[in-house]
Amino acid sequence: MRGTPRRRVPAVSTDAVVTGSCRRRFPHSPEVPVELNVAILLALLIPAAAAVLNLILRARANLRDGITLAAAIGTFASVLAVLDALGSAASARFSLFEVLPGLDIAFSVEPLGLMFALIASGLWIVTHVYAVGYMRGNRERHHARFFAAFSFSIGAVMGLAFSANMFTLFLFYELLTVATYPLVAHKGTAEAVRGARVYIAVLMGTSIAFLLVGIVWTYTLAGTLDFAQGGILRGRIEGWAVPVLLGLYAFGIGKAALMPFHRWLPAAMVAPTPVSALLHAVAVVKAGVFTMLKVGVYIFGIDFLAETGASEWLMWLAAYSILAASIVAMTKDNLKARLAYSTVSQLSYITLGMALATSMGVLGGGLHIAAHALGKITLFMAAGAIYVATRKTLVSQLDGLGRVMPLTFGAFLVGALSIIGLPPLGGSWSKWLLIVGAADAGQKIMIGVLMLSSLLNIAYLLPIVGRGFFLPSQDAAERPFRVQEAPLLLWLPPVLTALGSVMLFLLAGELRDFLAPVAISAEVVR
Repeated sequence: MRGTPRRRVPAVSTDAVVTGSCRRRFPHSPEVPVELNVAILLALLIPAAAAVLNLILRARANLRDGITLAAAIGTFASVLAVLDALGSAASARFSLFEVLPGLDIAFSVEPLGLMFALIASGLWIVTHVYAVGYMRGNRERHHARFFAAFSFSIGAVMGLAFSANMFTLFLFYELLTVATYPLVAHKGTAEAVRGARVYIAVLMGTSIAFLLVGIVWTYTLAGTLDFAQGGILRGRIEGWAVPVLLGLYAFGIGKAALMPFHRWLPAAMVAPTPVSALLHAVAVVKAGVFTMLKVGVYIFGIDFLAETGASEWLMWLAAYSILAASIVAMTKDNLKARLAYSTVSQLSYITLGMALATSMGVLGGGLHIAAHALGKITLFMAAGAIYVATRKTLVSQLDGLGRVMPLTFGAFLVGALSIIGLPPLGGSWSKWLLIVGAADAGQKIMIGVLMLSSLLNIAYLLPIVGRGFFLPSQDAAERPFRVQEAPLLLWLPPVLTALGSVMLFLLAGELRDFLAPVAISAEVVR
């Protein structure tokens, strides 16, 4: 399909998508209240302070971990304060300082960034508890360095989420790469060092070779890098240059793990499981697809992409990544490697949502950030609990373990069903919106891709649970139905995030309405 019907579909097609005040111009207050400035800055500074305190208090483990937990709660409370002050409205920007004429470090709030900040800060609380249990239970070393880098990474995510322009976002995007490098290399083994080198080489390489070039080109065209409803490039670029510029962004945002620039993510799985859980199921990879959505909505504009057809090639590349990564996942016996390739596939759902250039596609992509975060962090934490309790890392070694660790495997099942997209779990709504977005764009093949992907999800996720519950144990010494879970701090967090996937299903309508202003058509704005 060449996508001709796609250009006839408006970016916002029905009143079912944008309701109430969302039909009006993207609401914002003309001035940023001082209290809001303080809340945003606290969300950035509290994690940074926690990083410093972890290094200062390196010899006092309980105090250090307690302070970090308090910092996680404080960061989440700061983001909640922003939510309470604005709801789904957008704030005016405020600038910290100007670096060059027209290029300043500035912050503002809009629904997509606020949702991302809520997810990352909220899950930091759960993952910190899990990380304490994992690092102690697995007898990992260098705890202070680990939690310092972890905290600083969350601060970088907060800066990225609240960035008011592409310049500020780029700075925090690169800070996140640097901050997470020592986490990937944490174990210090030859394998960890190799994985960390691939990680930093791919992410830094794509940023410098593609993303930075795209940002400079955008600035020369538009004279600004500020995020604006409806985009900033309409009337300033046309013809072949539009898909080329989009390509610089798509491949430059290496954290979105589009093929062929995806190898960093499986390589990073050598990191301790808490790193895989939050930074590679939520913070790092979601920073990539969050940036992809921001570029599509606020730099290009979904109307402009739909009218020019500039994102059609990206739609097909995303579809290929979805299916190819799923097929590779089916071949992996290592549990974390299977989950890593699953993440490569699932991230491309969000890129596909942007590339469809319809309001439903954007909303589906935004909702999938939340759904995948809860589902995949559950899977990774369950995998870590299994490892600490049994030292088993291969899918072929999990026979019968579901009867020994029913809570862990039950949480894994819930997370898997959410990734597959079955109700009553959050992933079902995001996939539904993506399918409707593909229908709005007249892309029947993309509907087929999404449905086939769900079947592949079943093929590589449910056998893990099936082996655990229904196959006889490989351990001859196992007593039937003897429950022997991992320590409390390792099984409770995935149970809580699994419940979060259920809650997301029940609250998906509210989240969709919250994100609806992001997908407002440029015609409505004007």
